[in-house]
Amino acid sequence: MFDFFLFGFYASYIAKAFFPAGNEFASLLLTFMTFGAGFLMRPLGAIILGAYIDRVGRRQGLIVTLSIMAVGTVCIAFMPTYATIGLLAPFFILIGRLLQGFSAGVELGGVSVYLSEMATPNHKGFYVSWQSGSQQVAIMVAAIIGYTLNKTLSPAEIGEWGWRIPFFIGSLIVPFIFFIRRSLEETQAFLARTHRPSASEMFRSMAENWQIVLAGMLLVVMTTVSFYLITVYTPTFGKNVLKLSEVDSLIVTFCVALSNLFWLPVMGAVSDRIGRRPVLMAFTLLTILTAYPAITWLVNGPTFEKMLIVELWLSFLYGSYNGAMVVALTEIVPASVRTAGFSLAYSLATALFGGFTPAVSTALIEYTGDKAAPGLWMTFAAICGLAATLMVYRRGEATRIAAAAAA
Repeated sequence: MFDFFLFGFYASYIAKAFFPAGNEFASLLLTFMTFGAGFLMRPLGAIILGAYIDRVGRRQGLIVTLSIMAVGTVCIAFMPTYATIGLLAPFFILIGRLLQGFSAGVELGGVSVYLSEMATPNHKGFYVSWQSGSQQVAIMVAAIIGYTLNKTLSPAEIGEWGWRIPFFIGSLIVPFIFFIRRSLEETQAFLARTHRPSASEMFRSMAENWQIVLAGMLLVVMTTVSFYLITVYTPTFGKNVLKLSEVDSLIVTFCVALSNLFWLPVMGAVSDRIGRRPVLMAFTLLTILTAYPAITWLVNGPTFEKMLIVELWLSFLYGSYNGAMVVALTEIVPASVRTAGFSLAYSLATALFGGFTPAVSTALIEYTGDKAAPGLWMTFAAICGLAATLMVYRRGEATRIAAAAAA
């Protein structure tokens, strides 16, 4: 996921290198649209690779997803600029981003299901929360590298070639991750299944359970919008909108990731004790009430301290909600299509909403003139999460969800 996030972190440099346009807004928007295009591939990856993982196993599938992600990252890292090869440059950047999206479409689902099936009794929330927790480590590492680049290179050097360094590092990480994934054990829950459904059976099962996929997608909207708002979009928001230094924005991003890493497992464990529904209800309501006012307070007098306070509050909302949400999603999807169903719900939410959060935020600010407009987008996402929680945990559903969790 380190590879996947880098594109958003270095959007302003990628915009100048591959998407030159008449003004900064148009160039940046083209870059964020390309960033979002990777998410459009995620539902396809969820269906194709999800069905593959549900058929051949969690371990083998996670090795395949890593291979595809590696190809996309290498493509972006070594691509000549627009000034060198013209329109071929943005074309191949788009191809690299689509490959990353295809892989990521099932990556989160595959890992979440693996952790869910490996978890000890009554600790699923805590175990599964580390899928999202690991992403925060990726964000922190990316922020540290970005901070180091800003301290050692001039802005011109970063813009010309320095932004590629994190992508090179991402390429070097791949062999290490291959080594880890080859050593994984297959889950007992998968090995115990005597029937391995065919792709057609899986697709039919997901079609029959479309209401679960829809509810799952709405659950994820809150997670994916808030996550990309407070992590991937933060460096651009701080630098281009609030006019704070890039170093300040990267420090805030690091602190947000550290905060996320704390709240995710804590609230995952809390949801193991008190249930998923109370946590999901509480934090969707808190987000609806506070997201826009908090960002409005920030933009009315932006400082580093205020940005840090607001972003840490939004991190608390995101981490607490997501700590319960991810494990809830593994519990509501039928076991036979758990990876594909989870991944499809997650990917649809990310493709239609979360992945375009940087682009939507940029456009909302431009066309409304309200620098706090991204808060409205997060409020809308929280409304989706609240509606989905009410749908999933309506009266009479508790028994079915408990049975699915046990499976």
